[in-house]
Amino acid sequence: MSQLTLQGEPLKVHHLPTTRYQGSKSKIANWIWNNIKSLKFNSALDAFGGTGIIGYLLKTKGKQVFYNDILKFNYCIGMALIENDSVKLSRTDIEFLLNPHNEITYGNFIQDTFCNIYYTDEENKWLDMVIANIMSFDDFYKKAVAYYALFQSCIIKRPFNLFHRKNLYARFADVDRSFGNKATWDKPYECHFRKFADEINNCVFSNGMENKAFNLDVFDVEGKFDLIYIDTPYISKEGVGVDYLDFYHFLERIVNYSNWGEMIDYKTKHRRLKNGRSMWCDKNKIYEAFNKLFKKFQDSILVVSYRSDGIPSIDELKDIMQKYKSNVNEVKFKNYKYVLSNNHSQECLLIGI
Repeated sequence: MSQLTLQGEPLKVHHLPTTRYQGSKSKIANWIWNNIKSLKFNSALDAFGGTGIIGYLLKTKGKQVFYNDILKFNYCIGMALIENDSVKLSRTDIEFLLNPHNEITYGNFIQDTFCNIYYTDEENKWLDMVIANIMSFDDFYKKAVAYYALFQSCIIKRPFNLFHRKNLYARFADVDRSFGNKATWDKPYECHFRKFADEINNCVFSNGMENKAFNLDVFDVEGKFDLIYIDTPYISKEGVGVDYLDFYHFLERIVNYSNWGEMIDYKTKHRRLKNGRSMWCDKNKIYEAFNKLFKKFQDSILVVSYRSDGIPSIDELKDIMQKYKSNVNEVKFKNYKYVLSNNHSQECLLIGI
């Protein structure tokens, strides 16, 4: 990345954090930047922020960034990476998080509820402890940074990096594998946590702007933004939507640990959350959703990341955007392979000015 200046002083070049989150644009973030850097904008809303990769990239480019995601665990990621400009985990903080303390009462909710589903008994006990330790922090930014390290640690120890099925057995089955890394799965949680704590610490910086993270439905976000970056959940050509709450429900309830049990659908083997269907995952409502979104932000530059084989189609999406933008350009990234997908669709950018 090119070096920036802040009041005449060079800023440290910050590398994008690693992520294993499905749908992340980390591998093509610089391609996205190269296609929007000539646009005239100082502020940007990352409307469906997810991993925060694009919002963070824009932060490194000196833009004022507003991050939003309806999922609370993603909001913590946005707080840690985007809004936070100085708070890190000290060595003392990390040691505190990784050890039990007499003054803290530890629960056993994960041990009792998720036995033999995602992690071993020992790992479940460790999670109950670390979550309680994080909850004892008073500083919200410090909590967010600690949660970030914990989320990444949880994901890296999961086959397929997801929580969509009960499959702890996959970590221990004596079979030939075409996916995953058993050595990584079996590495102690503590090792992963220390690694990701160091990574997030190295990502924390100020770009001289007052950046902000929101935890809202996108239609409830208020404010004026020069550019809106839109990366909605994907609906395949077969009409199947990507439900991020189902894929990452375990992380979503980590940050709602105290009332986790009230939200579980106990009829499911993997203890998913009770969940209404989002309009962004419904092929019958997705057209209305995009129209409403483009109309809401029609006074801003619109930048949409999309897949060429989705619903709506690229042409249909362009038609909707052209109701509100006189100049709509399409850019394709060829030969991009999506994780866990056999389709060879193209990643596209639609830019409405």
